[in-house]
Amino acid sequence: MTTTTATWMKIMCSFAALACFGLAHAQTFPRLKPIPPRGPRAALAPALAPALALSANSSPASPWQPLNNQPPFTSNSCNGGFPGAGNPLLLTDGTVIVQDAGCQDWWRLTPDNTGSYANGTWTQIGSLPPGYAPLYHSSAVLPDGRVIIMGGEYNVVDGVYFTPAWTAQGAIYDPIADVWKSVAPPPFFTPVQNSPPPAPPVQTIGDAQSVVLANGIFMQADCCTKQSALLDAKTLTWTPTGVGKYDDNDEEGWNLLPNGEVLAVDAYVNFNFPYIPTGTNSELYNPATGSWHSAGSTIVQLWDSGLGCGELNAPPPTPTFELGPAVLRADGTVFYTGSNTCPSGTGNTAIYDTKDRHWYPGPVFPSVDGVTDINIADGPASWEPNDKVLMMASPEYGSPPSFFFEWDGTNLKQVPGPPNAPIDGSFYGNMLVLPTGQILLTDFSGDIELYNPTVTGRDLEFKRTIAPVVLDTPQVLAPGGSYQIEGTGFNGVTQGASYGDDVQAATNFPLVRITNLYTSHVFYSRTHDHSSMAVASDAIVSTHFDVPAVQEPGPSVLEVVANGVASQPVFVWVY
Repeated sequence: MTTTTATWMKIMCSFAALACFGLAHAQTFPRLKPIPPRGPRAALAPALAPALALSANSSPASPWQPLNNQPPFTSNSCNGGFPGAGNPLLLTDGTVIVQDAGCQDWWRLTPDNTGSYANGTWTQIGSLPPGYAPLYHSSAVLPDGRVIIMGGEYNVVDGVYFTPAWTAQGAIYDPIADVWKSVAPPPFFTPVQNSPPPAPPVQTIGDAQSVVLANGIFMQADCCTKQSALLDAKTLTWTPTGVGKYDDNDEEGWNLLPNGEVLAVDAYVNFNFPYIPTGTNSELYNPATGSWHSAGSTIVQLWDSGLGCGELNAPPPTPTFELGPAVLRADGTVFYTGSNTCPSGTGNTAIYDTKDRHWYPGPVFPSVDGVTDINIADGPASWEPNDKVLMMASPEYGSPPSFFFEWDGTNLKQVPGPPNAPIDGSFYGNMLVLPTGQILLTDFSGDIELYNPTVTGRDLEFKRTIAPVVLDTPQVLAPGGSYQIEGTGFNGVTQGASYGDDVQAATNFPLVRITNLYTSHVFYSRTHDHSSMAVASDAIVSTHFDVPAVQEPGPSVLEVVANGVASQPVFVWVY
């Protein structure tokens, strides 16, 4: 038996044992989320051939395109020879980093000199600290440009990767030094019994959610309690926050709103909380008071409670307590998607209006070619620069095939899916808004796809109304120089992509793009120390940008880009 085979046997045995344990003790221990198949999907296609006819497939007119240069992941003892792209993050220098899901390796995608990500190139960056290889963890890009990840539902334990752990470990990445540094968890998080006795209670973060608040402070939840914490990014120390939370944080997502509050829809996970199958509560976190209060009923149920098919006695895995993703739109509404894994269930959606602070029912997911139980029991969604919301749904609990839909504020319409849609479940996917306005999709395979939103003349006019506006910037720049720039709309109108718990990929921060007028070559300056992270704000925001040493001299135009929407170009001279 090879080392790789033995490693994967340990992984699967550990997964199976804890999955069975979780089902038998559903009200006592955290539930375990499955691991998607990794690596190439070709071998799965014959077994799932019927799905090929159902899922929205690629066509000559498909809005999807693959990267021309896919990530050159390496085989190792973690991925067992089957690497796969996990959560993507956009850095403030315009590059994208992607984790080999559940492993310690990360890779960087750099766009080519025309600004194309489809033709970009890959380089490996620093690996995570020893003993930390998380799967399903929180993630954020901080205002200073560093990246933080915390927790992990799975981790490497005693040399075995993908071991269920709900770890409280974390790490922060410095893109200048290309080094990950360990981050200790909040010391005040209460230890919980997340594994069978005689294992002792331990601190957890697990697959919990996180958010960078409007004031730039990183807020982290604990998956398995009501607790949360604020990070001092300079000292890497934590302060408690979030008093008054109604239920545990488990399975919930956080959405930053225009007034600076954070929206959560309660998932009623019965870990340390009573089972209330009809619950529809939502909550708002107020950063000024550090407390939660009710945001009212969502009217329709968005979490998977098993209501209608036996509740706690429903056919496994129902109830999963899962929620779908939610996305803030430029009109001030949050489109929230729901989960329902009952055999005859269909996912609801709801709309939270941040202006009148009320919930309204949205459309249910439509049937597609006889598939009636479409929902999002974990899965990605993303804002598009045309103010539509793209989302990935599937039947049952993330079973293939996946279906892709767009919400335009009035209608929920199916759109074509990428090549792997017939053999992907919704929870395989992760989305990211690129500076080009494209949506990058990973799915634990080696095929990363780009979605090209429809852009009409009306969409172009709309983008002009929400684009960043540069108010003050130096107009003479030097390669390697560092400067300050000011303007409005620098954080965009939304956080961008969404998943909920398990992963976050917000892009509500300014990028600086400089294009040489002689060569048309595109360069991104690294931005850092943004004065605000508030979305949909008219306030003046400043940031610093470091012109790359390789910036070409001569007449150029500078743009500030937020969530794929660029400002009007400003003429600058690079000498």
